[in-house]
Amino acid sequence: MSASSSPSVIVVGAGPAGLMAAEQLALAGMGVDVYDAMATPARKFLRAGIGGLNLTHSEPFERFVSRYGAEAERFARWLAEFGPEQQRTWAAELGIDTFVGSSGRVFPTDFKAAPLLRAWLRRLGAQGVRLHARHRWLGWNGDGTLRFAAPTGEIARPADAVVLALGGASWPQLGSDGAWAGMLAARGVALAPFKPANCGFDVAWSDHFRQRFAGQPVKSVGIGLGERRLKGEFVVTEHGIEGSAVYALSAPLRDAGPGAALVLDLKPDWSAEKLAAALAKPRGSRSLANHLERTIGLKGVAAGLLRELAAPLPDAPAALAARIKALPLRVLGPRPLAEAISAAGGIRFDAVTDGLMLTAIPGTFVAGEMLDWEAPTGGYLLTGCFTTGRLAGRSAVGWLKG
Repeated sequence: MSASSSPSVIVVGAGPAGLMAAEQLALAGMGVDVYDAMATPARKFLRAGIGGLNLTHSEPFERFVSRYGAEAERFARWLAEFGPEQQRTWAAELGIDTFVGSSGRVFPTDFKAAPLLRAWLRRLGAQGVRLHARHRWLGWNGDGTLRFAAPTGEIARPADAVVLALGGASWPQLGSDGAWAGMLAARGVALAPFKPANCGFDVAWSDHFRQRFAGQPVKSVGIGLGERRLKGEFVVTEHGIEGSAVYALSAPLRDAGPGAALVLDLKPDWSAEKLAAALAKPRGSRSLANHLERTIGLKGVAAGLLRELAAPLPDAPAALAARIKALPLRVLGPRPLAEAISAAGGIRFDAVTDGLMLTAIPGTFVAGEMLDWEAPTGGYLLTGCFTTGRLAGRSAVGWLKG
């Protein structure tokens, strides 16, 4: 870099973390080039927004921060500067209004991810950010330049600083394949093994249950693990279970190891006493299935779960009520990492400075799911990517100016 020219920075990865880093760099007057392996930017961001872009969450700040588990204290500092409220303001400045849904989740008013991304890319272009699609990062050359596999062949690009925002190792078809891990490990960067997060789990269903109920949602069910209890829904799959209630407990369930059991409450709004009293009514000639449906409204997949997991069912009303209120669901283990919504593991925090610069590679900063953190779905993952991308970009500016 000559004394008269602006520093040149390369950002590798055009997801939310990378684009946020690029924005901070451009605002500071840096020359910014963003390289991405995919044909279009932010593929995982767009895919996650198909059912409605959950941008962030509106719950109280202390509760929000707690969602980052073991890294909550670290994230609290970052989110205090760019958290849910700042994220909504940032979206509004792009012309994207947001609203708080009944669950507390925050969405764009049109629910869509594409308009926000288009507006953001237009603003980045106006700020001078250059985007290079179909450029897969291959590591470094001996002279420190970055290697890329481009449509025209391999190229080398120099930079005064680098921000890596390459994602974790989930959804590899959208670009987050974790291939960078070996390249960084070879340079002395400490890594934690990748693990699936926000994932489904395998269950040894009987053939009868699988054929009859795979694909059906289990709604308004209580689900617990240890001391943790929540009410929500999940889906029975051919292999096991998935869905929001399962994802919320996926980290402790995964870490508990094979054979861990969730506890289902099929009637969370009924007390055991109320259930027992209803079940004690005379059954007459009705089958047990008809009796369960008529007296307590238990039918379909919920009744199927009861028979699958608690057979033979007890005759005594109190004992049957107890089974309905605490039905053990044993899992075999998490589904493969490639199917997970996100990944735990990656670059350990003791391998980076407070500004997310790799201590083993000065001038190289990292952000997003490359780092070893996890959070549940509900807007927390996306906010975590935004805030770490912002920090990495701002830290690169400070390092270059310092």
